[in-house]
Amino acid sequence: MANEHFELSADVQLAVSTFFKRIPFNQVLGIEIESLSNEQVVMRLPMKPELIGNFVHGILHGGVISSLLDVCGGAMALIGAFANHRHLPGPERLLQLSKLGTIDLRIDYLRPGRGEHFIATALPLRTGNKVAVVRMELHSDDGTLVAVGTGTYLCG
Repeated sequence: MANEHFELSADVQLAVSTFFKRIPFNQVLGIEIESLSNEQVVMRLPMKPELIGNFVHGILHGGVISSLLDVCGGAMALIGAFANHRHLPGPERLLQLSKLGTIDLRIDYLRPGRGEHFIATALPLRTGNKVAVVRMELHSDDGTLVAVGTGTYLCG
């Protein structure tokens, strides 16, 4: 992987966190960053009534699941892009990072999303100069695996 020797500094963590927080949809959902590293991104989503898809059973909406996994995977791809573009001057690096976007997203819904909160994790499978592939998982607060996903992201 291209970012094996990349140190995820406090500045990069702050940049990724700030980028994430500037996206209004992330705030609407209530997504919180738990941890950011080269190896893994962890995000938390507290359950709230607005996120219910099946009102009879109180189950998390599938679109929320998909969105959360995409946001988590995108953050992992952004960290990889920072690593790959660290040699570029600041403005040029920002231009490359601004191109980050989802190319493809596959979600497998395994169990109903029940719980007080959910934890999404993302692991990089491959980070290239232009494309990153990330594997994501969503667990409920009791550890139940709710969904898995694979995302492909344009990262430069």
